[in-house]
Amino acid sequence: MAKELDKDIMFRERKRWLFLGLPFTFTVYILKDDMLTVDTGFFKKVENDCYMYKIQDVQHTASLVERMFGLGTITCHTGDTTHPTLKLVHIKNSKQIKNYILEASEAARMRRRTLNTLDIGTGDIDVADIDA
Repeated sequence: MAKELDKDIMFRERKRWLFLGLPFTFTVYILKDDMLTVDTGFFKKVENDCYMYKIQDVQHTASLVERMFGLGTITCHTGDTTHPTLKLVHIKNSKQIKNYILEASEAARMRRRTLNTLDIGTGDIDVADIDA
């Protein structure tokens, strides 16, 4: 039964120690077609979900030590209210996962027909100026 539930999971990675890339942490990142889930904690479990269509931009970084152990960090800039910036820290296959997130977030936006808008910071506009 557990195998049937895991069919829609595209990536499942564990946060790792920077030392030798060992997976001795209690943080798991689960990527599905429509959702990114961050599951943290041992005594107190916290599960945070972010829909893929809310992910606006993805950044990949890898320090020298991370590269030595085949790790990387992915930063997702989202429109989510609880976590506007999600970090997937010290994970393996980080470049593949970053590319997957970019493609899946774009596909999710197309499926939902959502549009990203930006606040370009026009400042304070006086209604009297617009009327004039």
